[in-house]
Amino acid sequence: MVDPEFTKNGLIEQAMVCVDEYINKLEIKGMSKKIFQPEGMTPLIVYVVEKSDHGKDTQLMFYGHLDKQPWMEGWDEGLAPCDPVIRGDYLYGRGGADDGYAPFSTMLAIKNAQNQGIAHPRCALVLETEEESGSPNLIALLNAAKSFIGDPDYLFCLDSGAFDYNQLWLTSSLRGISLCDLTVSAGKSGYHSGEVGGIVPETFRVVRELLNRLDDPLTGKCLKELETELPAYARPEAERMVALSGD
Repeated sequence: MVDPEFTKNGLIEQAMVCVDEYINKLEIKGMSKKIFQPEGMTPLIVYVVEKSDHGKDTQLMFYGHLDKQPWMEGWDEGLAPCDPVIRGDYLYGRGGADDGYAPFSTMLAIKNAQNQGIAHPRCALVLETEEESGSPNLIALLNAAKSFIGDPDYLFCLDSGAFDYNQLWLTSSLRGISLCDLTVSAGKSGYHSGEVGGIVPETFRVVRELLNRLDDPLTGKCLKELETELPAYARPEAERMVALSGD
């Protein structure tokens, strides 16, 4: 579901310009920016705001991504992934959701602290541009930017959801995910079930048997090697979201 031309059509660069122009207008004190793009990789943009006077030595890192995938064909007439359209109270277009808030909310929070004279620690905003494409180069890019990012004490991943628009939400634990492609073949061509049924193995049953080895369909218990001990507050839910009220 990825736009096949996302590394060539200039839309990532447009997103970078849009974000950069907005951030620069805020005139945040102590801010600097570097772009890391080794050959053959999409860019990683890092904004660093040095700690304010009397700010703690704690270092923060904020993660976000600028790419807006999946492409998702099938929009209504007049609507498309990269064409922002407002109809009534709704904004249509991939850039209007899914982490679109990350750079704006981060820098607005820092600017607000500076306007109020509130001390803040060193903050690094790290924006990748291939999250929706599987982040194949993220580790290499983070290593390339390591000295500029610093050594964060806390990481905030600004790429979660919300149950309503009346308050802020914090995801305190994630369920995790593992992806793989599996192909099971039992013949070089198609066979008529009336002739070879029961002789040629049913590939679906083979897949089901393999999955049952990893996860018991009756009890839900998985292999011991795959078990992860969750903190008490996260059990028995797989994902826990906490509302932060305005009080």
